[in-house]
Amino acid sequence: MSKLSDLVALCQGHTVYIQTHNFPDPDAIASVFGLQKLLELYGVESVLCYDGRIDKLSASKMLDAFQIQMLPYECLVSDMQETDRIICVDTQKHAGNVTDFVGDEVACIDHHPTFVPIEYKYQDVRITGACATLIAEYYALSGKTPDSDVATALLYGLKMDTLQFTRGVTELDIRMFEFLFPLCDQEKLAGLERNNMEFADLKAYGAAIESIELYDKTGFSCIPFPCPDALIAILSDFILALIEVEVAVVFSFREDGVKLSVRSEDPAVHAGDLLHEALKDIGNGGGHASMGGGFISKDRLPELGHYPKDFIRNLFLNTMAKGTPETPA
Repeated sequence: MSKLSDLVALCQGHTVYIQTHNFPDPDAIASVFGLQKLLELYGVESVLCYDGRIDKLSASKMLDAFQIQMLPYECLVSDMQETDRIICVDTQKHAGNVTDFVGDEVACIDHHPTFVPIEYKYQDVRITGACATLIAEYYALSGKTPDSDVATALLYGLKMDTLQFTRGVTELDIRMFEFLFPLCDQEKLAGLERNNMEFADLKAYGAAIESIELYDKTGFSCIPFPCPDALIAILSDFILALIEVEVAVVFSFREDGVKLSVRSEDPAVHAGDLLHEALKDIGNGGGHASMGGGFISKDRLPELGHYPKDFIRNLFLNTMAKGTPETPA
């Protein structure tokens, strides 16, 4: 494992930005917040940044609860220099869900599989249930105790990305839960976990239910109107909860293109590999064995033909029928 001291040395004396993926969720926010506060203990100041939108209620609640300042790229691009140092957290350069900023991506801390290998001066990419787990381990191994806010944020990110410890959990996730739990603010954690659905979300749930199609054990739902990334992911979990469904594919048609989310409980279907293979010629995608996301940009939409919903469905069915390079048919 890479040493935290190496990352600190890499950052000292430089302008440092900590960048997450374009639509930060609780795990991403917790991870960059935790890393920022840890680097401060070593005298390294940093700016948290992203491109895209904060479009999930749970993410907005986190920013308010912990007074976290994350700046959109449009507010920074005029000041950023090519020599500024960027740490990619909960994402990887060229992952498809992250904008290539002006600065130099010298470091990467992520828990997702790598689809586009990149050389970093510092790299810590390990498969865990949550990226927050890796940041929590930095505290544990360095002997630094996270304050109550950091511990609570990391624990919340860990719980959210593992779907309350039911998805992609590793032994390290459990150990870091044990480390963080005595340090967190239970009342603040409970407040974050309550009331995370907005009234407008019900329309998307209705569309997902109305449009569901079942092909063997694979369920497809199309949301014919713009839907935030985070809600699409929640809807794919919702569809996967059906006893008849082992693989859920949910997609939303938006102004910028088509956003997709896949969930899999079938050991023969790796969600990230399925997305990567199915979309390789028309978009991009990837993720873990049990969960992943993808995107088809608006300039590629004409290639979907007159029946884009059917095109996407058949794209995934055909890919599963032949098997991905990593998964036998």
